[in-house]
Amino acid sequence: MALLPVKFDLKKRVKLAQAVWFMYWFAVLAGVLVLSMGLFFKIELRKRSELMDNNESHFLPNLLILMGLIACSINAFGGKVCYDSLDPEKFAKWKPMLKNYLVFCVGFNALLLVTAMLCFLMRIPMQFTLAEGLRNGMRYYKDTDTPGRCYMKRTLDLMQIEFRCCGNDNYRDWFEIQWVSNRYLDFSSKEVKDRIGSNVDGQYLMDGVPFSCCNPGSPRPCIQAQMTNNTAHYSYDHYTEDLNVWNRGCRDALLSYYGGMMNTIGSLVILVTMLEAGVTVGMQYVHSSLSNLANPEDPESESEGWLLEKTVKETFTDIMDKMKSMGKGSKVEEGEPAVETVS
Repeated sequence: MALLPVKFDLKKRVKLAQAVWFMYWFAVLAGVLVLSMGLFFKIELRKRSELMDNNESHFLPNLLILMGLIACSINAFGGKVCYDSLDPEKFAKWKPMLKNYLVFCVGFNALLLVTAMLCFLMRIPMQFTLAEGLRNGMRYYKDTDTPGRCYMKRTLDLMQIEFRCCGNDNYRDWFEIQWVSNRYLDFSSKEVKDRIGSNVDGQYLMDGVPFSCCNPGSPRPCIQAQMTNNTAHYSYDHYTEDLNVWNRGCRDALLSYYGGMMNTIGSLVILVTMLEAGVTVGMQYVHSSLSNLANPEDPESESEGWLLEKTVKETFTDIMDKMKSMGKGSKVEEGEPAVETVS
């Protein structure tokens, strides 16, 4: 017994084909949208490629681009088939390949759903990638003369200004590394010698942050040096929350930005998956209704279309039987002895 059978006459078949044709070309635009989202996300990642050089971070935008290209291709093909289904002679040339096409569409819809789930789950690996990338970026901030790292200072400064953040977890992360290049330090100065000698790593550490951590909205000129020394500044207490540098860490700011982007993309991909499922169902009804014409020579005769030729249970059983028979067939071929010919 067929699943969800529907009776069609010529008028209903024409309306169905036209509706599915329209949905297919709308799905082509949805494929362009998925492609555009993948390109946009890839561009955003490249802006901070020095901080996110993990190849896993680029897997998802590349997958979105691939899904968008495939969606445009299969939906354009489906639209052409629906258009030709109005002419029995033109439809006849597509009929032999439609079963394989529909199976491919089902697999593609499943892959689209997996892509949407990956968008929601990407926040977890990105959290570790950002933490490591920011930690390395801050360590290389001072290396403006080192090839491969000379743009790290510019990248971090622009990022802290754009996202209104400071450091990895907070502004105090800058206290734990040397972010001033040695070329700008006077090693004959007692203060410099004392600071370098005060830690086992021999780094010039100070309670200060780069200028990009300053909050331009603060009414007070930025205090970015001697931040823990209350006596160095008038009417200042570094224990209070009224600091004029950004308190938010850049890892949290970037994670919130990219996480929100991924949630939006994931939601849109789910909507595209629903549209793709709809056009696949519509194409199945077009295919089955034209294949089951009561009188193939009379296009105006009635026909029955269905979602599945059998019930879900029977269809699943048939698929399993076919897979088992294919497995047995391959085993028989492997176990067959070689036949010698005697001349």
